[in-house]
Amino acid sequence: MPQTIEQALEKLTHSRFRSSFHLTKKEQAYLEEKGMEVMRKHAEDFVLQKLAPANPVNDGKQTPMHGHPVFKAMHATACCCRGCLNKWYKVPLHCELTESQRQRIVNLLMAWIDRNCVT
Repeated sequence: MPQTIEQALEKLTHSRFRSSFHLTKKEQAYLEEKGMEVMRKHAEDFVLQKLAPANPVNDGKQTPMHGHPVFKAMHATACCCRGCLNKWYKVPLHCELTESQRQRIVNLLMAWIDRNCVT
């Protein structure tokens, strides 16, 4: 993921699919109830479980499309599966993600959430 968060978010705006994701009122309420610190912890956990392994279980189908702000962010930022990470950010397939890669993904997810939360 060599590009900056700003560059990644800008690039994503040019994708009709990626730019179509928005937080629902229910997801927004959940975010407001739990707060950004809890969302970051959830993002770290989801990235560790769903993306970090070299060969994630059900890769390509492991991230729900809705139901949690982080899930929505994962799809909006093309961080939903290893295939999308490879296509958009050149993250190698079949290699466990490093701590640095995981943190960059979490930072991107949190930036998207921050930009898309209504306060």
